[in-house]
Amino acid sequence: MKLICLVKFVPDVGSAKYDFERHTLIRDSAHLQLNPDDVCAVAFALRIKARHPETIVEAVTMASAKVTPNMEDLLRVGVDRGVILSDPAFAGSDTFATTRVLGRYLSRQDFSVLLTGTHSIDGDTSHIPAQLGASLHLLQMSGIQKIDETLFEQNIARFDVESEQEITTYQTQLPCILSLTRESGYKLPYASRTNLEKDFSAQIQVVTNQELGFLPEEVGLTGSKTRVIETYVKRLEQREQRTVRADEAGVDYVFRFLADKGFI
Repeated sequence: MKLICLVKFVPDVGSAKYDFERHTLIRDSAHLQLNPDDVCAVAFALRIKARHPETIVEAVTMASAKVTPNMEDLLRVGVDRGVILSDPAFAGSDTFATTRVLGRYLSRQDFSVLLTGTHSIDGDTSHIPAQLGASLHLLQMSGIQKIDETLFEQNIARFDVESEQEITTYQTQLPCILSLTRESGYKLPYASRTNLEKDFSAQIQVVTNQELGFLPEEVGLTGSKTRVIETYVKRLEQREQRTVRADEAGVDYVFRFLADKGFI
């Protein structure tokens, strides 16, 4: 069984800079971390590998070579192989162009299931998993909070998706695309001391446009369909803060405050 985890290393947005001319985040200016939902996708894959040691777990990302140390961290906790889709031609790609790049690479791979996160904290459009489902002709489901680990060996995926009103259980045959949320609670294991000192560079492959063969107008800014009309810097305002005691006067103040705001 081969599980491919599509991951994204996202910037600490508070430390990132924004290119207002190109309408893109300057990711090289920020500290990178594994996207929280993607953490759960990788953690679940490693749980399957723990049950079935012959399982191969591959992490795939589209990013600059700057993410190599981050990818090495995933190898240290048990991922077998890391793939970085990286080329100057891909720079500035929106979700449409990114799906093109990922889809072409994945269409040439054999896998049992694609695991992704549902949301990304630096964009949160959630387009890519669904777009990949359409591109690769695979069933895709987002918002997954639990997956039955025991059925994977039977090529069956059974999983729970929670909405505001109910939890719905779905079942499908593999291969498919399963997108987890951070509420699933799957956690990465710790790296062993041996792996902390090990060189994993041989297990990382960088795939460029030379291998994928896109025309310049198909990817990057030129190949992106998204057009940003306007950008602005969010202005923060300081609000009044008041502390009240847990006594009759404090309760009366809170009651009047909620009544004035129309909550009660």
